[in-house]
Amino acid sequence: MRLTRCQAALAAAITLNLLILFYVSWLQHQPRNSRARGPRRASAAGPHVTVLVREFEAFDNAVPELVDSFLQQDPAQPVVVAADTLPYPPLALPRIPNVRLALLQPALDRPASASRPETYVTTEFVALVPDGTRAEAPGQLQRMVEALRAGNARLVAAPVATANPARCLALNVSLREWTARYGAAPAAPRCDSLDGDAVVLLRARDLFNLSAPLARPVGTSLFLQTSLRGWAVQLLDLTFAAAHQPPLATAHARWKAEREGRTRRAALLRALGIRLVSWEGGRLEWFGCNKETTRCFGTVVGDTPAYLYEDRWTPPCCLRALRETARYVVGVLEAAGVRYWLEGGSLLGAARHGDIIPWDYDVDLGIYLEDVGNCEQLRGAEAGSVVDERGFVWEKAVEGDFFRVQYSESNHLHVDLWPFYPRNGVMTKDTWLDHRQDVEFPEHFLQPLVPLPFAGFVAQAPNNYRRFLELKFGPGVIENPQYPNPALLSLTASG
Repeated sequence: MRLTRCQAALAAAITLNLLILFYVSWLQHQPRNSRARGPRRASAAGPHVTVLVREFEAFDNAVPELVDSFLQQDPAQPVVVAADTLPYPPLALPRIPNVRLALLQPALDRPASASRPETYVTTEFVALVPDGTRAEAPGQLQRMVEALRAGNARLVAAPVATANPARCLALNVSLREWTARYGAAPAAPRCDSLDGDAVVLLRARDLFNLSAPLARPVGTSLFLQTSLRGWAVQLLDLTFAAAHQPPLATAHARWKAEREGRTRRAALLRALGIRLVSWEGGRLEWFGCNKETTRCFGTVVGDTPAYLYEDRWTPPCCLRALRETARYVVGVLEAAGVRYWLEGGSLLGAARHGDIIPWDYDVDLGIYLEDVGNCEQLRGAEAGSVVDERGFVWEKAVEGDFFRVQYSESNHLHVDLWPFYPRNGVMTKDTWLDHRQDVEFPEHFLQPLVPLPFAGFVAQAPNNYRRFLELKFGPGVIENPQYPNPALLSLTASG
């Protein structure tokens, strides 16, 4: 069928109108500053950086002011506010597509992707912005992007002009020792960690490749993970303003935030396997077991505690409890006139380290069987379990005819006391376990006993303890450390 001239003109007009309508609609969906003839410098950073707000308290915050300040610099700025659950009271966030609220706790009525923070970030970079921050100067995020691209640090940071601006710290994390050590940064402004308020920028792929990218407190979590990977942070000569109406302005709000922050931090450190934090000046923070808790590991099978399979050594809180128990037990024995000596792995630790072996899980002492009656606690343990005035538990071991002193009724870290008696010049005992070092030995090693530093005090040890140890463990045992059961797990293989 042929079109008339009138029909062709009408079709062309309709097509032209549709094209104009499509173009106008497309323009309306573009960011305003992208349609301007001369876009500001800040807008260049907009498509590349997502502002991610994670560190805030739901009960008292300045998140709406923070978000608004970045949108004033660039209305198209992507912003993600991340919370475990829906904040209450509700956050007054603008209802625009580039501002999103991410709820990280899984829920039955949401897909798995909704709980993953990377779902909400499509930019190359992420700026982690703490509550109380305000963007007032144009181009700050772009300057941070340029500094990250130009330098060799994996993160860059800009202090926030609050009462607690960021400062550089050195940080060494030892997973094997369950320890984080903070100190002065030798090469500031390049450092391992920050203390204080800062905007931190890094590549999104780096952030979301961390095992716990948005765990709180964000600063503690982030720098523990990045310093372990050897990533440095560069503290820039660039400052973000503080909020006009800062959060936590009342004493009660600050008290509540500090209390919840301490609880959150302790839970984080325990979850990440950090039991001890040391600070410059010698201050220590403990996050492991104590007298009121159970110990950090369960029943030991095959002389190989579970933590060795994780390529870790004895948690420092457990070592502290063992040292305290050993010192206490030795004091009781000496006061009662019970002859004792360091035995087995404990003597080996004293000879090699002057301390408990870093992966050992108990302390062993030999005692003269004939001296047991001199000690009130040991006499009581013959009849049943005895809890003394310091909370230590004295009892007969269920595994055989020897004594055990536990750190507390809850915490079963312990010192084992092995009663020996002489027979024809040889020290023997009534209970033998399947340990290679569990053998008889000549009594002359105990005549006399000699002092030997151990676990922060001076204990008694066999004379010529090198020969004593080689009799029990084999030649070269002091110089060649090994795990208790190399057939199950070897120190050289795990290291």
